[in-house]
Amino acid sequence: MGKVATGLSMSLDGFIAGPNDGPESPLGDGGERLFAWYSGGDTEYRLPGTEMVFMISSQSAQLLREAHTKMGAFVTGRRTFDISNGWGGNPPLGVPTFVVTHSVPQEWVYEGSPFTFVTDGLESAVEQARAVAGDKNVAVGAASIVQQCIRAGLLDEIHVDLVPVLLGDGIRLFDHLGTGPIELESTEVIEGAGVTHLTCRVVK
Repeated sequence: MGKVATGLSMSLDGFIAGPNDGPESPLGDGGERLFAWYSGGDTEYRLPGTEMVFMISSQSAQLLREAHTKMGAFVTGRRTFDISNGWGGNPPLGVPTFVVTHSVPQEWVYEGSPFTFVTDGLESAVEQARAVAGDKNVAVGAASIVQQCIRAGLLDEIHVDLVPVLLGDGIRLFDHLGTGPIELESTEVIEGAGVTHLTCRVVK
């Protein structure tokens, strides 16, 4: 069985989006700076399942290629789903996507839809995603989903694309985790162009 992992671009002060994020501005005020490294290199990388092509460093391209080929399913939250407008029906990397929600948006329920809406909680969503992913990894996105996974002991690996910028405000990734320490083991550090890729194992 694969890992449950998260991978997000983050500012040095811990934000994955700027303030005032919403459908008109998915990354919030200044949040686009978190993805400047996607055009900061000389190596072409095509995002699987999309038509998007980025120019990144060869180190970043190799890391993303390895991570994306290992991904078998994606779990996210309703707020992220709504802000992205369901990615226009093409979820990240083209893998089955499980959305944790209190109510099902019926306009997205149809035969062949890439989305499964889970109304009985995060653990159920992760369990369903693992069943679909098989030996591949389950990626979890959105700050609240990552935080819930950490608190529930479901997260195996944290990958952060650390960007040298201070946003000052916005959506903080590691928030609402309680008061106790959470032990991590650093397993990889890769320097890219305009980004440092950090990978840690969650010690359980």
